Amino acid sequence: VQLQASGGGLVQAGGSLRLSCAASGTMFSITTMGWYRQAPGKQRELVATITSVGSTNYADSVKGRFTISRDNAKNTMYLQMNSLKPEDTAVYYCRMWRTLAYDFWGQGTQVTVSS
Repeated sequence: VQLQASGGGLVQAGGSLRLSCAASGTMFSITTMGWYRQAPGKQRELVATITSVGSTNYADSVKGRFTISRDNAKNTMYLQMNSLKPEDTAVYYCRMWRTLAYDFWGQGTQVTVSS
């Protein structure tokens, strides 16, 4: 399985970005997916997750601003990020996992929010 994250970039505070994570293989539609991020000098943290049936979960810091979604027909997960803040600056990673079975990470995409 390979995960390819894309869509990062430089945006001003208050702006929007849409991240994509394209997955290879046949497990995408039956697997929980998630977005994580890691800012310089900080630990990697959960941003949002989405189950195979579309149930979502968000970190408190992004609730109401970010929306996670998936298109199983395209093997792709998305993260719509609105009202971006400088503290959202980080490398964003996508993850595909099933507990005690497998755990795959993408290579990361840089998001930089200027004030």
